[in-house]
Amino acid sequence: MGATPARPEGCVVWLTGLSGSGKSTLARALCEEMIRRGRRVENLDGDAIREIFPSTGFTRDERDAHVKRVGFLASRLEFHGVTVVCSLISPYREARQAVRTLCRRFLEIHVATPIEECERRDPKGLYRRARRGEITQFTGVDDPYEAPDAPEMIIDTLQMPIGQCVDRIVGLVEAADLQTPMRAVRP
Repeated sequence: MGATPARPEGCVVWLTGLSGSGKSTLARALCEEMIRRGRRVENLDGDAIREIFPSTGFTRDERDAHVKRVGFLASRLEFHGVTVVCSLISPYREARQAVRTLCRRFLEIHVATPIEECERRDPKGLYRRARRGEITQFTGVDDPYEAPDAPEMIIDTLQMPIGQCVDRIVGLVEAADLQTPMRAVRP
């Protein structure tokens, strides 16, 4: 009887990008593949979390607080050995950097699908409403999206099928498994 292989350490895979970039679709497929590979996985999706906390607003301060709350939850799950896939627009670099400091192993993935494609997809009609002025503070229209300065990976779901995107991210996570933890944080 051989030794049981060690369970991979937890990590936080943070998918950031514009609305309609493919973050949620990518997150679901990534979680399925990670589970298939025997990992303990949790998916924290920005839209699903906003349904739980519907009073979360869209000002810069409210968005930053929302991102940091999700980041704190992700860091706690990561500490307990869970691979956490977070899919949030998370438009501001400073808030994403704050989350990075909470995590031991944080992999920032910029889902850099061009805004023209995001608007073409527009699954909820939000871009059209924002362009008509019915929605304000909409990222990419009248509120900025600050692309990551140095993400661990850049993905464009227009140029690459979801399966290939998943394979690339899984490769990144598995490479991180072979390294010592990126950063030790207190429990």
